[in-house]
Amino acid sequence: MITGVLKVTLDKSVAERSSYDIVWLKPLADEIKSEAAVQPLRLNIDLIDRLLIARLEIDPQAMTDDLDFLPVLASLPPQQTIFEYLVGAWKRLNMFRTSLIKKGYAPAETQTALTRLDKLRDLVISYSGLTLQEPEMFPQPSGRLLGPPELVAPLLSLSTLSTPLYSSNTASANTLSPTDVELFLQDLARRFEPDNEIDEVLGDVVRQLLFHESLFRPEGLGGAVATWRGVVGGLEALVSVKSIAVMITRMPEWIPANATAANFEKLSLMGPLCRLGVFAREWPAIAQSYFSEPEKRSPQDLESSYASLRGTLKSLQSTLFQIFNTLVRAAPNSREAVLQYFSKIVSLNVKRAGLQVDPDTVASDSFMVNIQSVLYRFAEPFMDANYTKIDRIDPLYFAHSDRIDVTEETRIKATAQEASQWAEENRLSGGPAPNFISDIFYLAVATSHYGYQKTISSYSELDKHLEDIERHLSFLNGDGSWMGTPLQARIQASINNINNEKAKVQSAQYAYEAQLKDPELVFRSIGFTVFLSVWLIRQADPKKTHPNPLAELPLSKDVPMSFRVLPEYIVEDIVDYFHFATRHAPDKFELAGKTELLTFILTFLSSTWYIKNPFLKSKINDVLFLSIWGYGRESTGILGGLLNTHPLALKNLMSMLMHFYIEVEQTGASSQFYDKFSNRNISYVLKVVWNNPTHREALNREAENVDKFVRFINLMINDVTYLMDESLSELTQIHDIQTEMDNKEEWNSKPLEYRREREGTLRQLERHASSYTTLGRSTVELLKLFTAETKRPFMMPEIVDKLAAMLDYNLEALVGPRMQNLKVRQPEKLRFDPKALLSDVLQIFLNLSDQPEFMKAIAGDGRSYSKGLFEQAERIMFRRSLKSGTDLEKWRLLITKVEEAKETLEAEEDLGDIPDEFLDPLMFSIMRDPVILPTSRTTIDRSTIKSHLLSDTTDPFNRMPLAIEDVVSNTELKSQIDAFLIERKQRNKASGSGLEDSMNVAH
Repeated sequence: MITGVLKVTLDKSVAERSSYDIVWLKPLADEIKSEAAVQPLRLNIDLIDRLLIARLEIDPQAMTDDLDFLPVLASLPPQQTIFEYLVGAWKRLNMFRTSLIKKGYAPAETQTALTRLDKLRDLVISYSGLTLQEPEMFPQPSGRLLGPPELVAPLLSLSTLSTPLYSSNTASANTLSPTDVELFLQDLARRFEPDNEIDEVLGDVVRQLLFHESLFRPEGLGGAVATWRGVVGGLEALVSVKSIAVMITRMPEWIPANATAANFEKLSLMGPLCRLGVFAREWPAIAQSYFSEPEKRSPQDLESSYASLRGTLKSLQSTLFQIFNTLVRAAPNSREAVLQYFSKIVSLNVKRAGLQVDPDTVASDSFMVNIQSVLYRFAEPFMDANYTKIDRIDPLYFAHSDRIDVTEETRIKATAQEASQWAEENRLSGGPAPNFISDIFYLAVATSHYGYQKTISSYSELDKHLEDIERHLSFLNGDGSWMGTPLQARIQASINNINNEKAKVQSAQYAYEAQLKDPELVFRSIGFTVFLSVWLIRQADPKKTHPNPLAELPLSKDVPMSFRVLPEYIVEDIVDYFHFATRHAPDKFELAGKTELLTFILTFLSSTWYIKNPFLKSKINDVLFLSIWGYGRESTGILGGLLNTHPLALKNLMSMLMHFYIEVEQTGASSQFYDKFSNRNISYVLKVVWNNPTHREALNREAENVDKFVRFINLMINDVTYLMDESLSELTQIHDIQTEMDNKEEWNSKPLEYRREREGTLRQLERHASSYTTLGRSTVELLKLFTAETKRPFMMPEIVDKLAAMLDYNLEALVGPRMQNLKVRQPEKLRFDPKALLSDVLQIFLNLSDQPEFMKAIAGDGRSYSKGLFEQAERIMFRRSLKSGTDLEKWRLLITKVEEAKETLEAEEDLGDIPDEFLDPLMFSIMRDPVILPTSRTTIDRSTIKSHLLSDTTDPFNRMPLAIEDVVSNTELKSQIDAFLIERKQRNKASGSGLEDSMNVAH
């Protein structure tokens, strides 16, 4: 067996009979003869060390004068390395071992033989390990890669999809075949781990495998030669041996010292594999090869490219998780090393989440998304459908662990000092560290914030970039008048350059979509985000039992400190991912996540005091809006059905919508006046639920809270006033420019710069106008719905005059002389439907036509109301069939009532000269209920100050805070005004009677 395994002999005749395939160790034979001349030269177990060294020391290239030994040297494989010889010996040893067991010798003899074979195995493996460390310790052929590369090559051959360069169907007797590798590694580990020598034996092998040049090729995952799969296969084999897995995590390069956020993925052992991906910034060749000429790509062509890349990404990310999971399970030390690896990625990339970050200074998108995918897979075991393991996540983690540093992070609703004090009060002293579940959960959240969400943000930025490019192209193309001029060559070159840039951006966009819209990643992301949203509500729930049962809404006004001190990015990431998924992958909520999405929205929009950041709250509202956008066969989007059926929505939706509409008036930002309009899209939600009687009943219940509902109505009227004014103003300007451009002869005579400037102004006006008309129309629709359902709040003194004036003004714009200025080309492009808008305005008038206060308010509007205007509206109503015959009759009756009210008002208001002290300082009308403001000491009418406070909670004369409860009735002045009014009415009555008597006498 020794002869067969080592292929050596001390007997020349044995070598000759094998044609010197068995090597005659002549120098050793001579040496042994000199030691004991009478002893026969038989091989035995005590000689194996000397036999092996003698064989390894033979140099095939050596020159010799010994003619007997010359055939031995000539027969040696000239290019065989020491490692290859030892591998051959190891493979033959395994064959002999198998054969020995099958021979059926007596058990004792078999065991003795096996023991001796194991001793021989230890020797072969020992020298194999030493050769990997010090390949030059024995004679080696020239021109061959020696040492670690000799083991790296078979490791690379393990993947069936790797390059043929490293794999072969016919395994050599002296090389490790794929079936040999794992057993060989186990033998190496068994021999070297007890003495802790495995680091030196396999350290360079691991380095050369994991920093293999194939991982840095420009084509990355997309290359025709998938050598990277060989690296993955080799690493899987290495970590399958526990001691090697542990060894890898204690290597210096596991978390390299002094690595930066940018180079960590190239210097750390797992980095080169984890940075493989499809994003154009780090892998431009993929975008160029898979998505070239993007404008010519058909949907089927794109799907084919997506499918190919996604299949590769799935394979990579699944294997990366298996590797990390194997490392975690290998030993407590390696598990901690893996957690430290993830933690290091987080700490290095804190700046990655910033608004203005240089991508060259932080980790790449591919690296961060792959790490995120691994963490999502780690989280899956504790994210069961019934949330049975949710309590195993430590809610005080940021006090109990310093694995993730959040000291510089903004908190949900706490100051830095409060957060620091809370952490100190809850810090563990000598207790157990948080469990693995908690570590993975919080690391996944942090990685999402610093990594994955930033990648999604980068993808969204490409949309804006494309819009800018389109605008620039439109500007350059202009009206084409540059064609045939000296400027043509220069402008055409610019257009070609911009089209090339556009193609590059579109290719990059498709590459992002290959990963970010991969259904598997989206499902995992939604699953984790949903789980995180449920966990967050549980932290806010006073009973800490959500979702079994659901938290009661609205939440308690007392916000728990443990919730307040959580990093704000937890809420931000939930909202941002829901925003992305509802917009780009709404169908993925069909399997799971709808109810949790609805619960999250209702919870934090009905209990807005739990979140300090107004922009986060407004983005939650955006998510609600996106959730009712139709897609596929779902005309009311993801949540349309649930909003009409789920008990939580039926109970809380109406109250929540009004609460948020009021709150968004004051965002605290300098741009708050404009910010609010993008958040007041509740009319779209109301359209989805308006036919539901339960929601209508809820609205009527809300209307019973008069103060709140009146404030809500006042804000709606303010919005309509502003939005309609802006949209009609911009439509007029669009009309003017279009009219100017229609006069071709005069237009073409204008200078080119002037025409370009006017075209640019037109495009800008069109963008603004479409936004204003959409929001204005939706708010008018809201008023139409509400005035049909409940009228009393609209008749409050602080509301009714403002409502009537706003409606009169817009009616005048739509049917009066100015309506000609609203005629624009392609009004549908501007989302302007004057017929529908006029119909809605008229309907509001009709809804309130049975209210005397409203008739009086219309009549009192001296700015816009005229009988002729309302009669013109009637003619248009009839001509365009805007309303039914019944509505036309109601309209005529409305005109009559208004005219009667006007006559009464004119008779009452002939008061003559009014003392200044009786006049309201803001409205300059006579006060009916004067009150004194506490800080400015100004006297003003109660209805005027109430109307002011609906929009602004400060004293209009000194900007100090003010509430209606603080004003003091000026009873003395009221008595004087009342007496004045009585006296003037009596005087008017007397003069009216006298005039009537004289007229009768004359008759």
